[in-house]
Amino acid sequence: MSGLSDLLEPIATWFDGLGIPEPIVHWGHPVMMAIVVFVMGSFVGLTGWRGRAVLEPTESAKSRADHRTMAPLMFLFISLGATGGLLSLVMQDQPILESPHFWTGLAVIGLLAVNAVIAFAGFGKDKGTLRTVHAYLGSTALCLLFLHALLGLKLGLSI
Repeated sequence: MSGLSDLLEPIATWFDGLGIPEPIVHWGHPVMMAIVVFVMGSFVGLTGWRGRAVLEPTESAKSRADHRTMAPLMFLFISLGATGGLLSLVMQDQPILESPHFWTGLAVIGLLAVNAVIAFAGFGKDKGTLRTVHAYLGSTALCLLFLHALLGLKLGLSI
């Protein structure tokens, strides 16, 4: 086992002791994350771009407010879901660091974290440039999430 697996083993053992059925251990993470990625991710991306593109000020403001509300929740659920996915792999005695699914997930969390810092910093003094960087980083993260989902499906079917 890798150092990461060794670190997570006591937590995974505790969850394993709860008697969670194998199909839930195996497919629970993918099902829950599919909801987060495809529903929340699509909503966050759409409202973010809509807030930039819509010319009517009231509708643009509503889209930006919706984006501001849901994006942090999506980031939280993705981060928690990643933890659940790691624990699921440990519970199934699977290697973690060898999986492209792990690395794409880590990259997504990194991109979203950078995006969160940009947003929480108020987009800096040059709001136009950093807002554009934020929009494209977020879109890149969403595209990477779709690749991540395909890699996860491949992984789940191979176990």
